Amino acid sequence: MSEVLSLTRAARLIGVTRAELQKKIQRGEMISHDGMVTVGNLLACYPDAQLEDTAETRRIALIKERAFGKRVFERALPEPEVLAARITELSTTLAHSQAQVKQFNALLGKLWDKFGEIEARLDSTSRKTMEDLRIWVKQEVEMATEPGFVNPLAIKDTVLRVMTAQVTVLPSKHDFLVEGHDTLLEAAMRSGIPLNYGCSGGNCGLCKARVLSGEVKKTRQHDFVISESEKQQGYVLLCSNTAVSDVVIEAEVAGSVRDIPFQQISAHVKTTGHIDDDMILLHLQTPRTQRLRFLAGQSVTLRVGQSYSMELPIASCPCDDRNVLFHIHRQPGNLFADYVFDHLRNNDTVEMEGPHGEFILSERSPRPLYFFAFDSGFAPIKSLIEHALSLDAETIRLHWFGSSQRHIYLPNIAHAWRDALDNFRYEEHVAGFDLRTVSGKREEMLRKQLDAIVAADAGLLQSDIYIAGPEDAVGVAERYFLGKGLPKTRVAVASVK
Repeated sequence: MSEVLSLTRAARLIGVTRAELQKKIQRGEMISHDGMVTVGNLLACYPDAQLEDTAETRRIALIKERAFGKRVFERALPEPEVLAARITELSTTLAHSQAQVKQFNALLGKLWDKFGEIEARLDSTSRKTMEDLRIWVKQEVEMATEPGFVNPLAIKDTVLRVMTAQVTVLPSKHDFLVEGHDTLLEAAMRSGIPLNYGCSGGNCGLCKARVLSGEVKKTRQHDFVISESEKQQGYVLLCSNTAVSDVVIEAEVAGSVRDIPFQQISAHVKTTGHIDDDMILLHLQTPRTQRLRFLAGQSVTLRVGQSYSMELPIASCPCDDRNVLFHIHRQPGNLFADYVFDHLRNNDTVEMEGPHGEFILSERSPRPLYFFAFDSGFAPIKSLIEHALSLDAETIRLHWFGSSQRHIYLPNIAHAWRDALDNFRYEEHVAGFDLRTVSGKREEMLRKQLDAIVAADAGLLQSDIYIAGPEDAVGVAERYFLGKGLPKTRVAVASVK
């Protein structure tokens, strides 16, 4: 087992989140250096660490499966060739260790012989000193080679290295684990790391990255041609390779909306489901060779029929770039919504353009995350929360305001998050009036509801706040929190029609 571990691997071994380890480091309970912790410090903080996964780990795994929403996430074995390569690597390490033990034993034999030669030339006093030295060396060797207690972390780390490989991304220093049959790109997306890519099918070459150390294996054929010169330098396509061993790659990570290209995609309707009489869940699927790259919280423009269009927030996680969800609210005079409700059918074509907007997560912030959704503002908030879950955010709070109880239209999703995660809290609030029109007496009522929330939660004003919904309600909430002294950089807003 390595003397030092990344926070990602250490968290997996103990059965906690990275956020919990980071919190211990911030409080001074655990020492770290450059994102790494020693085994000794880890065991000092978790002396009762067990081999089995904890209930916390299982709950987080479950909620991530639900959050990704594309398929059941099976912790499957890697492909046989990859598994064999990892076992071979461990076997090589074991053989090397066994050879070192043999050399050590041979060295001990030579040492005893040398002691004997020296003692024969010494006087009685010096012989006594030499005998004391011999006894001390013998005791130390016996203690060093005593089998003793094997900490379960050592066993678990060995198993983890067979089942997964760790990837470190430079220069950003992100890291993630590759599990099952995932490619490097798929594993990064599951971990909420927005690497550069285009088609994710081996055609465009945008996910080309350089392997600086470690071994990767090609698991999918690709049409994009990597030159011999680039191959010699270690360049591969992330969408077509998996990690055999722990690897370090050089790849760009999107840090802002400016890093995401504008795209035009012809998607198809996979399903349309009525959430209620006035709300449809639209599920679009992009072609396999042209997936939508976006950041959580962004929007796209949809075009249907001959000329109906509307900009809508994406209600799904970037981790599933091919399956894109939207919550469409039927409103009087909205021809786009009328067409979706009355004419759009499965397999119909919908044009997508985008993404748009800067309502995205501030990933570098260590502060708790508070989300305020007003009516259909839940759509972009849902995308942000799912992304936050993939990043193992430490504290997530959701307050969903509905004009009426009916406007809190997907409460089961929030209930599932609340039931599955210890670090997630959820509250529903019924305004009792149309949140699209908030002024005068209504604004006063909404402010009183916000006052009650702040009074009941001392940590709220030390958090980052994300607000989405109808323009009037969002404006009131934004002014309220800015009036409480929060800087504009900690209050992000998005208007949703």
